[in-house]
Amino acid sequence: MTRPPARVLSGIQPSGQLHLGNYFGAIAQHIALQARYPGACFYFIADYHALTTVRDPEALRANVRDVAITYLALGLDPDKALLFRQSDVPEVTELAWMIACVTGMGLLERAHSYKDKIAKGIRPSVGLFTYPVLMAADILAYDATLVPVGKDQVQHVEMTQDMATHFNEAFAAPKDAPYLVRPEVLLSPTPYVPGIDGQKMSKSYDNTIPIFAEGKALRKRIGRIVTDSTPLGEPLPADRCNVFALLSLFLDEDERADLRRTYAAGARDGAPFGYGHAKKMLAERIEAHFAAARRRRAALKADPARVEAVLARSAERARAVARATLERCRRATGIR
Repeated sequence: MTRPPARVLSGIQPSGQLHLGNYFGAIAQHIALQARYPGACFYFIADYHALTTVRDPEALRANVRDVAITYLALGLDPDKALLFRQSDVPEVTELAWMIACVTGMGLLERAHSYKDKIAKGIRPSVGLFTYPVLMAADILAYDATLVPVGKDQVQHVEMTQDMATHFNEAFAAPKDAPYLVRPEVLLSPTPYVPGIDGQKMSKSYDNTIPIFAEGKALRKRIGRIVTDSTPLGEPLPADRCNVFALLSLFLDEDERADLRRTYAAGARDGAPFGYGHAKKMLAERIEAHFAAARRRRAALKADPARVEAVLARSAERARAVARATLERCRRATGIR
């Protein structure tokens, strides 16, 4: 079988304020990939997925707008990558039903994400249980070949591979022309970003640092980062320090080595150095790193029509691809 041209597909949930975990774990990679695969990057805002947790319609609409503005402010180029609402491509939900009809319950019951959420007290719903099916449809509708994810999402891509295989086999797809294209994982270069409590940064744990936080609000959030009780001026354990881990994301190799020496000495430029100094450095780095994007974000917020136009144009192009996939699957199943 001839491998189809590379196409990148990823989504992000509009379930709250985007944070450093979203940026380093996904968004930064998405922005970088548009240069490597111009015209072949499809990024959707997963508003249907957000319904598993969000019950406030105004909040959902506001979150969708904020995700779109954030991506554009951080450098997404609408001429090189598509950015659209999941719900603007209804072909995906029809495809999800077709895929669900050939997916075994056992496959969904093994989903780590579902089991983890239930263990954390989230009320189970059919939507939460069948989340991997909709995710598979999101990927397969666009003939995606590469799916950038963190390690915790690899299983979902593997489940998508299984679902594509089951569908193709169930409806006797020709070996050289499968109805659904099998995607491959593209691992994020930053698979783990710690939150202020040391766990993986996540809105679910309320341990995040928002991308565009600044001033007093940012310093207050950083001040809550959990550290040990090492006294000021004593050597600090860099490898066990959440502040060091976060700071490292903003430093180049030489700067990280210099900071590690500072931690080991418990001093910098002859003066005692402690966690308070490290937290101050982190706040300064965050503000500086996102300064230009913050200005672009303000301009985009003042021009909602521009943002909506990007979403609409991208959705139109995405629908054309999804429609072709759906028509293949309709013919394969006998729906048409």
